[in-house]
Amino acid sequence: MQNIDTIYINGRFETPHGTELMTLIDPVTEQEAARVRLADEVDARRAIAAAKAAYQALSGATREERMAWLQRLHEVVAAAEDELTAQMIEEYGGPVRFSRPTARRAAASFASARALLADYQFERQIASARVRMEPLGVAGLITPWNANYGFICSKLSMAIASGSTAVIKPSELSARQTALLTRILDRADLPPGLFNIVTGRGDTVGAEFTRHPDVAKISFTGSTAVGKTIMRGAADTMKRVTLELGGKSPTILLDDADFAKAMPFAAAAATMNSGQACLAGTRLLVPRARIDEAHALIVAAFESFRVGDPRDPETHIGPMVTRTQYERVQAYIRKGLEEGAQLLTGGPGRPEHLGAGYFVKPTVFGMVRNDMTIAREEIFGPVLSVIAYEDEEEAIALANDTVYGLHAYVFSGDVARANRVARRIQAGRVFINGLYDEPLAPFGGFKQSGLGREFGIFGFETYLEPKALLGYEQSL
Repeated sequence: MQNIDTIYINGRFETPHGTELMTLIDPVTEQEAARVRLADEVDARRAIAAAKAAYQALSGATREERMAWLQRLHEVVAAAEDELTAQMIEEYGGPVRFSRPTARRAAASFASARALLADYQFERQIASARVRMEPLGVAGLITPWNANYGFICSKLSMAIASGSTAVIKPSELSARQTALLTRILDRADLPPGLFNIVTGRGDTVGAEFTRHPDVAKISFTGSTAVGKTIMRGAADTMKRVTLELGGKSPTILLDDADFAKAMPFAAAAATMNSGQACLAGTRLLVPRARIDEAHALIVAAFESFRVGDPRDPETHIGPMVTRTQYERVQAYIRKGLEEGAQLLTGGPGRPEHLGAGYFVKPTVFGMVRNDMTIAREEIFGPVLSVIAYEDEEEAIALANDTVYGLHAYVFSGDVARANRVARRIQAGRVFINGLYDEPLAPFGGFKQSGLGREFGIFGFETYLEPKALLGYEQSL
């Protein structure tokens, strides 16, 4: 069993002051896999102090120096793609078809930030004012267990590009991935304190980041409930806050869509990362006149998915991350049955061919109303609700009838029509007639799916503060 008993502060691996031990369970075998010594508030404060001192020492770093740091980070992470992929699969059962692109995207985030930094205009003339975009200082980066590498690297890349320093609190559920990634990032040999990584609980390390006056910004990816807690806690010190939270994303199949072509995309959108993805399209909206056709096609798509060994390239759905999450998904499936939804495929329990592991049957419910619990709440598992609509106006109304607004998908045989519908959906991103990956496009949500944006120029500028200089050419 692996023992993880160090954190990373001021360029050094150190034993945490915290003494709490947590055991991580392999979600495939249900056996103990690692024991983690968690950091506490004292460790968080030490990390913040290191980042603050580094920010003061490195405040004169040039654009070229920051670009060189980002290049070194890109190189070490890209070189470790196989290591990162293997650990992601082993720790939480992320299927290899999801894990490898995640590791690749983590490395690419440093290259993207470097390219953005090369051309960014930090000073510009606005009427009679000279406006300078200045770094915030110490950025607190709080990341989730799913796609751990991608979130850490994308946030860190923006902090470094902006001229800030970082303290990072990854989810304790991703401690094995974090330990590996930290060793890899250390190979870049960056200035001490530029980034610090402290694995601990949200109510200890995360809370300290949120309330500490020396942390200027919090960038958080995770649940809406925790995001609200962070927003409240950050108010006392008026921290800048970026929150990328939950979702209950709609997939709209318009009546002119080719269902046979669209349904594999809809099924993939609903089950990405075994359904453990904030942007999963877990509400499928279809015209009532074609409901039988939609049911047949989506069931065929779900029943074609292989559930099991995440190392197998043919596996589409791996296990849930923990027993708690497995039980949570099971409770939602039972709730769907209790509320009268029609079980089309899947259902409670583990797939029959698997004797162990936190595996969920890929489940589709039909005859779902948009006011049912399974259509309102984020399940975070491979569970899809099929909802019928009468016409385009009702489809749009149903899509927007949610507290969330992170993502949406629209399929139509008429691209102009699809674009018209997409413009009316309240979501931070809308995919039209497919699934895409554009790392420079802004990512974030409307309503309770978050605040602010990640990625590209929109994400970068959340790490900067504009300062206006007027009369800068005048002398007394």
